Amino acid sequence: MSTRFADQVVLVTGAGSGIGKAVALRVATEGAAVVLGSRGKDQGEQVAEQIRAAGGRALFIPTDVTVEDEVERLTQSALTAFGRLDAAFNNAGAINAFGTVAEIDTAAWHADLALNLTGVFHGLRHQVPAITASGGGAILNNASNLGVVGMASVSGYVAAKHGVVGLTKSVALETASSGVRVNAILSGAVETPAFRASMGATPEGEAAIAALHPIGRIAQPDEIAALCAFLLSTEASFITGAAVAVDGGFTAQ
Repeated sequence: MSTRFADQVVLVTGAGSGIGKAVALRVATEGAAVVLGSRGKDQGEQVAEQIRAAGGRALFIPTDVTVEDEVERLTQSALTAFGRLDAAFNNAGAINAFGTVAEIDTAAWHADLALNLTGVFHGLRHQVPAITASGGGAILNNASNLGVVGMASVSGYVAAKHGVVGLTKSVALETASSGVRVNAILSGAVETPAFRASMGATPEGEAAIAALHPIGRIAQPDEIAALCAFLLSTEASFITGAAVAVDGGFTAQ
């Protein structure tokens, strides 16, 4: 593996499983010190221990991204432990509200916005100054393919992820001259515990979701992590304000 993240510090939210875990392991393998945030304390610490057992550097901080003070603590922990912050992946997210717009619970609607949109805002609010102070770097937000297309019965999640795309573009323009790049990924369905607990809970459900992707299957977390690592690295030095699809052709339809 390359050492393109040697001497760099990378922060990852939603790092306890799925895409977040895959990205944390990928950048650690390539030399990064990784600061992991997750609501799942046991899962997050297990990922950190896996990195340390392989000879890497990792710190886990229990974090609920909907609570700004916890996001600030996560960012400050990176600076305290490793002295700098070079990159961040705002990945934490989930669907809370299911049903038509007439059916969904109002509290669940607000929970979707808080976790999937405001949580990213909290991250950017504290990551941008920290990365700027370190001389520049990259921030990546997970906007999902539903950040650019609609889907029935998950309007809260779709609205939040559309907001992430707009937020990404706006902050990218704010930070372009200071050396901080801000991009988003549009990920399709991925083999994660969250997928297995919801849409992929049955063979029929998995087949239906796979059929929505022209490539004919869902992604593995490592496939998403490969793109994330590139966009977080200096190899993507001329890319900012972009929403990059990694969705098996879903949004090309």
